[in-house]
Amino acid sequence: MNDRERHDAGMTVRREVLGDAHVDRAIAGTDAFTADFQDFITRYAWGEVWTRPGLDRRARSCVTLAVLAALHHDEELALHVRAALRNGLSPQEVAEVLLQVGVYAGVPAANRAFRVAREALRQEPGEA
Repeated sequence: MNDRERHDAGMTVRREVLGDAHVDRAIAGTDAFTADFQDFITRYAWGEVWTRPGLDRRARSCVTLAVLAALHHDEELALHVRAALRNGLSPQEVAEVLLQVGVYAGVPAANRAFRVAREALRQEPGEA
């Protein structure tokens, strides 16, 4: 797959997972300073990793939630809680992932993640 095909595949997955509204805002906010980064994440995060056949999107969402929660990346965690719902996880499954975080990354990380996730789950499903 060449870079253009990888970018196109990545943009398709990015839109399916994060929603058009979020992706449209990210693209609209792109400037000369951030253009290379936007291209990078579209081609590699979305066009290389998220398109791989080894894990389905539900599994990738679980892994993403756990890592973001453990690293205290709250804004990205909220975004990916809503994405996980689009990928077929239920709110209870999101909670199960965060319980797992509590065991392996610590109770403070999970406590914070539960607060972020609860707020994200209160938002409209289409918001990102």
